[in-house]
Amino acid sequence: MMMDMMSKDGMSMPGMSTMDMSLMQACMDACSACEQACTVCSTQMMSCAPACMNCADMCNTMMRSMLRMQGMTSEVMMSMLDACMAMCQMCMDECMAHADDSEVCKMCAQSCKACMDACMALKNSMMKMA
Repeated sequence: MMMDMMSKDGMSMPGMSTMDMSLMQACMDACSACEQACTVCSTQMMSCAPACMNCADMCNTMMRSMLRMQGMTSEVMMSMLDACMAMCQMCMDECMAHADDSEVCKMCAQSCKACMDACMALKNSMMKMA
């Protein structure tokens, strides 16, 4: 039911009438998982904590924006996907510096990578529609 409602919202975006909703759902799921991993990682109080907190906020914003697409254009959404990927890259790089010593940082870095991959898949799909 949620995806049906989102499909209708997606139709209101210019040029998005053929949005791949399964890729969008996968991206939202990856953003949610990344937000959670980054939040947990930030509590370790390692030097990666600020990057983790910022990444968690960005992933939450990306996910919430995909839930209410009215008023968005494909260009804005792709810019947001770029921003989310950039934040995930920064967080992943910071956490990888601790990954050998911290399973939490390793998990966070993996979650950031998965989120970047999901965002890129959605963006690539959108670029094909443009």
